[in-house]
Amino acid sequence: MRFYSFHIGDYASHTRHLTLMEDLAYRRLLDLYYMNERPLNARSADVARAINMREHEAEVATVLGEFFELVEGSGWINRRADEEIVRCKSKQEQASRAGKASAQRRFNARSTDVQPPITHDPLPNTHESTGEVPLSSGGSGGKRAERADRGARLPADWSPTEADRAFAANLGVAVEREAASFRDYWHAKPGADGRKTNWSATWRNWVRRSSERKGNGTGSRSQSRNGFIVLAERLAREDADRAAGSPAGDFFDPEGRG
Repeated sequence: MRFYSFHIGDYASHTRHLTLMEDLAYRRLLDLYYMNERPLNARSADVARAINMREHEAEVATVLGEFFELVEGSGWINRRADEEIVRCKSKQEQASRAGKASAQRRFNARSTDVQPPITHDPLPNTHESTGEVPLSSGGSGGKRAERADRGARLPADWSPTEADRAFAANLGVAVEREAASFRDYWHAKPGADGRKTNWSATWRNWVRRSSERKGNGTGSRSQSRNGFIVLAERLAREDADRAAGSPAGDFFDPEGRG
């Protein structure tokens, strides 16, 4: 032991009768007893030498006889000191067990915080080239599914499938020209906006918009041209009616009837 409790009141009440050298001997004997945690030598001369009080062996013997107990085969013991040693050992063992338990809890907490390493697919960019979204089964598979949910970029060698071509042809869209524009646009698109989860659906939307743009432009020109023809025919009929003395027809009648 490198420390023990020292109760000043108890010590003073039991040692007021001691001389100065006896008091010094008692304090040194206690220090030696606690430090070695074992009984003192049975021979008082050896004990006096151990505490550097050879010239005061009589005082040492007096203190041993009053405050210690000689046990045959062991030596001088102090029952109060033995109780303190046992109490100290118990506290040390409890502190040791508590420290080990705390360390084990911290180790377990760190173990649960560590995520398993993400395993990569044998073929790089497999999901990006096909546009497929892998099923998530937890762990590293869930990580791959999460990345796939954010989509993939258009493959460098992309071309419309037969179904894609048929869809565009049904809308009257030039497949090869639109496919070239589609590739150039999406290959140049930066960041997350250039990632899609379904490139076939993106192609169909692209073709629809292209068809609508062409249809609206053609329709507007056709409607304008038809309107001019109707107006010209209407004016011609009104001139003919006036020349014949007949009343002019309703200008707003689309068929030009009088």
